Amino acid sequence: MQKIIGLGETVYDIIFRDNQPVRAVPGGSAFNALISLGRCGAPCLMCTEVGDDRVADIVTDFMKQNGVQTDYVYRSPGTQSHVSLAFLNERNDADYQFYKMHDALSMPLQLPEVSKGDCLLFGSFFAVNHKVRHYVKAMLEQSVAADAIIYYDINFRSSHLPDLPEMMPRLIENMSLATVVRGSHEDFQLLFGCDNAEEVYEKHVGSRCSLFIYTDADRPVQVFTPHFRTQYPAQSIQTVSTIGAGDNFNAGFCYAILQNGIKSAEMLRSADESMFGRLIDMAQCFSSHVCQSIENYISIDYAHRISGKA
Repeated sequence: MQKIIGLGETVYDIIFRDNQPVRAVPGGSAFNALISLGRCGAPCLMCTEVGDDRVADIVTDFMKQNGVQTDYVYRSPGTQSHVSLAFLNERNDADYQFYKMHDALSMPLQLPEVSKGDCLLFGSFFAVNHKVRHYVKAMLEQSVAADAIIYYDINFRSSHLPDLPEMMPRLIENMSLATVVRGSHEDFQLLFGCDNAEEVYEKHVGSRCSLFIYTDADRPVQVFTPHFRTQYPAQSIQTVSTIGAGDNFNAGFCYAILQNGIKSAEMLRSADESMFGRLIDMAQCFSSHVCQSIENYISIDYAHRISGKA
């Protein structure tokens, strides 16, 4: 059975509106996606590190409650879990402050088995952090060897710009090993000073990864493949919070991979425009739903409707 493997960090998100806390929930880019997928009943597991504290209990229990396997969640002795403060502005976009012990990262090289057709979802700072590169690189190489689908969400934060020269070789290697790369308009402005999807693909992505998804808030999603280039209109919604928008776009895309019987990286590379339309549509459904609530993941009721359990 195909499964989805999330690889990334976990944080405890405290969400503020008008400088007042309104919500506290477990979070993290791959984590948010995996919770939505687990709620839909997709077989999934999370590879991550948590601290040795009460927050770790909350995060781990939350995964189990939502159908995410935790066999590869490493609890680091004597450390504190990561915390994020997310301040929502008038457009319901978030400005973040992170409190993380990156120097304490020490994930042991205990990897889950990756099979053909599995989907590895990874990205953000975790993907380029030298402290866990041994783990990330091993997972990528194992996934390539298995002909698994590797989905790389760049998700680069401006706070990491001072370290970009040191990180760039790892970011480029991630793109080169990925089956599909997704990045936002903001990502590529920060990384390369580019604000045009065509330029990004031609100069920076296409020679490394032939499948590229470019998102830009409420503007059309642009898709580049070896066979065609097209765009899909964004869904028009009234947002409450955009915190989980990109993460759930990723979740919906990976869920559609399973639902449409795409069982290898090569099958995804060969997908036609109609198939990509179905993949992007599901990605946008997940993303749009989560933007209409204060949650980081799709609701259980919506997950049941998507998966046919309702």
